[in-house]
Amino acid sequence: MSRIGIIGIGHGKFGRRSDASVQELAFESFAEALSDAKIERKDIDATVIGAVPEYHKQRSLAGAIQEYLEMTPKPTWLTEVACASGSAAIRTAWMGIKSGLHKVVSVIGCQKMTELQTPEILALMGRVGEVQWESIFGTTFPGYYAMFANRHMHEFGTTKEMLAAVAVKNHFYGAMNKKAMFQKEVTLEKCLASDPVASPFGIFDCCANADGAAAVILAEEERARAIAGDRVVWLDGLGCATTTMSVLRRPSLTGISSATEASKQAYEMAGVGPADIKVADVHDCFTIAEIMAYEDLGFCKKGQGGHFIAEKQSYLGGRTPVNVDGGLKSKGHPIGTTGVSMTVEVVKQLRGDCGERQVKDADVALTHNVGGIGQYCFVHIYKKE
Repeated sequence: MSRIGIIGIGHGKFGRRSDASVQELAFESFAEALSDAKIERKDIDATVIGAVPEYHKQRSLAGAIQEYLEMTPKPTWLTEVACASGSAAIRTAWMGIKSGLHKVVSVIGCQKMTELQTPEILALMGRVGEVQWESIFGTTFPGYYAMFANRHMHEFGTTKEMLAAVAVKNHFYGAMNKKAMFQKEVTLEKCLASDPVASPFGIFDCCANADGAAAVILAEEERARAIAGDRVVWLDGLGCATTTMSVLRRPSLTGISSATEASKQAYEMAGVGPADIKVADVHDCFTIAEIMAYEDLGFCKKGQGGHFIAEKQSYLGGRTPVNVDGGLKSKGHPIGTTGVSMTVEVVKQLRGDCGERQVKDADVALTHNVGGIGQYCFVHIYKKE
C-alpha cells in the first residue's frame, strides 16, 4: 500500500504577533513550506486549515486564508477539535490522499489568540468542558488539569518538584528554539516560587496563549519521492480516540484514556512500539500533562512519570527525548497550530536539521496532540528511511 510523506515544512515565530493578521501568519508558514518542498502553488491540490474559529473575528476562516494565499479556486476546508485541530487537519489531509482524491495537500495550522482578553479566552476554554454540569460552575483549563495533578500526586507520590522539572526542561530547550515564544531558561527554584494559578500549579506549570502558524505539505509516495528524494519523512502511523465530554464521568483522573487508545492504534499501524520512539513531541499544556503523556504513551509505567522527568529520561541522551523544541510550555500554544508545529519539529529531527537540539540517530518520531481536556487525542508516528 502506498505511503504518504511530508515533503515540505514551514513555521512562523510564536508570540504576541501584533505585526500580522491571521492570514499573514498563515502565509508566513505556507511560503516557507513551499520553499522547503521546492514546489509551486499549482502543484498543490487542496488546503486543509486547522484552527478554532471562536478566537477570530473572521468567520469561515479557511476561505479567507485560501484567498490570501492565492490558492482559489482549489478546495479548502476547516478542521476543529479544540487544541488538537492541527493534528486533525493532518489526518484529514492524509485520508484525502489515501483515498486517491488528491496527490498533494497542504496543511496550515493557524491561530491568533491575543486579540481576545485573558478572561474571554478562559471562558471559551472552560466551555470545552461539559456545559450542563461542569463549565457553568466556573471550570477552567488550569482547574481541570489541577485535578489531574492532585490525583496523580495522591496516588503515586508525584511532587511539585517533579512537575516543575518539566518546565525547567522545556524552557531549557525552548531557549535554543528561535521560533519559541519564551527563549529563556528557568530554574527549579523560580518555578516553585511562581505565583499560584490553581493548586498545585504556579505560573510556570501552565503554557501561554500565543499567535502563530505552521505548515506541512503531504504527498502520495510516488510524488513524494520525486519531489523530496531522501528528505521525505513518512507518516506511517495514525491513531485517534475520544473519551467522555464530562471529566466527572471518567473512571480515572491520572491519565488521558484517549491518548492510550490513540497510541495503541498508531503503534500497531506503524509496526513499532514505545521503545522504538527516538523523539516525541507531546501535549504539555500543563506540566502534569507531559508526565501523564509519558505513561499514556508507554514510555514508562503508570505512576512513574514523575520519576521519568526527575531522572532526566526525557532529555537529550535519555530514554525518550520529549519536547526538545520547548513544547507548548516554552514555545507557546496557538491552539489550532500546535499539532502542525509538533509535526514540523519531528520532521526536522528525522531529517537531522535541529542543530544543538538534535536527537542522535533519530529515525522514528511521535506526536501526541490532545484536544480539550482529553476529549480527543491524535497520535502520529513518523519514520525516516
